[in-house]
Amino acid sequence: MPIRFRSAPLEEPFAFDSVGNHWNQERVIRRNGHHHYHFLLSEKGCGCVEIQGKTYTLSENEGILTAPFIAHTYFPKEGEWITAFATVTGTVESSIAQILGNRPMIFTSKAQGMRILPLIEAAMEQYEHPPADAKLLSVCCYRLLLELAEGVYTHDLHSEPLYLRYVAPVLQEIELQYGMPLTVADLCKKVYVTPQYLSRLFKRFLGYSVYEYVTAYRIMRAKELLLTAPRLEVQEIALRVGFEDASHFIKIFKKTVRTTPGTFRKENES
Repeated sequence: MPIRFRSAPLEEPFAFDSVGNHWNQERVIRRNGHHHYHFLLSEKGCGCVEIQGKTYTLSENEGILTAPFIAHTYFPKEGEWITAFATVTGTVESSIAQILGNRPMIFTSKAQGMRILPLIEAAMEQYEHPPADAKLLSVCCYRLLLELAEGVYTHDLHSEPLYLRYVAPVLQEIELQYGMPLTVADLCKKVYVTPQYLSRLFKRFLGYSVYEYVTAYRIMRAKELLLTAPRLEVQEIALRVGFEDASHFIKIFKKTVRTTPGTFRKENES
């Protein structure tokens, strides 16, 4: 049951934080979700995935991608369930959400699974013969993301009037103004709805509340700066991504990434 974790410094735009295949899958419960995009593929047998109050079945060669911090559980349906999986990061991690249409989950078909599995196998082969080629792994990771970008929509967000009218403009505003002292109330004024209603729409379409999404987006931008601007002090990064208080930024970063900004930078420095 091989599994490989990234050990090299994070220098490529896209990278596997972990990858594995031929895994005899047991029950996994993530009440707070995973801190990276997580893809799970059924190689053999059948499994169940519980997410956002619904249960889905993954048959052979079918897969599911879950966005960061989306609570989920998966387990064998009956008998042995063999899976492959990958978690995705990179120096431009914040762009992954845009590539994948800001969807909280993406299901892939059997045909897609048969194209994705060789990408995971190619990544595993790289780790079998160190030193692994980081550029080749990054290309492999990007190709996997492109496959997922074509994934089956649980609902087509771009045909949802409520998404287009209320959520999409707010996402654009967050991407433009995340470095400012942006509040949920500010965002609601842009689309003329109450904070409660906008958060319900965000939960429905993206799996986040508005506040959770803004926070997650800021943390992703902070991670980029920590890696691409090594001379910037943590306090300056906190200000650039919209936190007025550096200690609050460090607290939220540690809660989200499971380590401090300083340690994250040190562990991933070139």
